[in-house]
Amino acid sequence: MRSNQCPKCQSSMTEGFILTERSSMPTLLSWSRGTPRKGWWGVKSGEGKPIEISTWRCQRCGFLENYARS
Repeated sequence: MRSNQCPKCQSSMTEGFILTERSSMPTLLSWSRGTPRKGWWGVKSGEGKPIEISTWRCQRCGFLENYARS
């Protein structure tokens, strides 16, 4: 279990998410097991089902911390 305290400055952190663009559509970042492989249409996904990433941001210093909960 994570703490809501920033590991850099000990201020409080807020949960959020990071969007990326895929085919002109906003998409949540995800984590995949393995190494990326280039394919005809970009990068092929890794092994298994991708896991969405949640991100925590420090309100004071802006530090970001990512988690991939299964």
